[in-house]
Amino acid sequence: MPRSGAEARRRLQQAALELYRERGFDQTTTAEIAARAGLNERTFFRHFPDKREVLFDGEADLRAALTQAVAEAPDGLRPLEMLLHAFRRSGRILEENRPFSEPRLEVIAVTPALRERELAKAASMTDAVAKALRRRDVPDRLADLAAQTGWAAFHHAAQAWIDDPSRSLDAHLLQAFDDLHALSATAPPAPARARTENGTEPARG
Repeated sequence: MPRSGAEARRRLQQAALELYRERGFDQTTTAEIAARAGLNERTFFRHFPDKREVLFDGEADLRAALTQAVAEAPDGLRPLEMLLHAFRRSGRILEENRPFSEPRLEVIAVTPALRERELAKAASMTDAVAKALRRRDVPDRLADLAAQTGWAAFHHAAQAWIDDPSRSLDAHLLQAFDDLHALSATAPPAPARARTENGTEPARG
């Protein structure tokens, strides 16, 4: 039997991940997860409220790390720069757990119930990040936009890191935020800028 609650949680998470990959999420029961982990179903429910939550156990740690990193970001940074600083620090949590993070993302990608839960978790995470930015005196409107944009860039970088492990998560994060800056700096094509309000281009002399 596991000697600690933390060990039991890890075993349940690993068992769930194995079964979801082997059988699919919908075909796996909590009793089967517990049995694979060498535990009973009562123990499963002491640690997780349902079989979806077993794959989202690290969310609270990531949220705490992100909000703390935003709070401790150097003065003078713009909102997205604060978030890049925070994501680079917090991304170590994912890197340290890559053997779990990689197959976890694969399972979520092919499971509608898990994608739905991930969207809810993402909304909660961006709300926490936006609040952290407001505490750094970022205006409400900008805090919300920065949090949502920054989280999308972080998620993009995490997926790129899974697809291309030859580069570190940190390198993918830097690339994603560089791409954000490039997108915002790109001027629209000249014809688009020259269009009038009714969608027609002005006459040329």
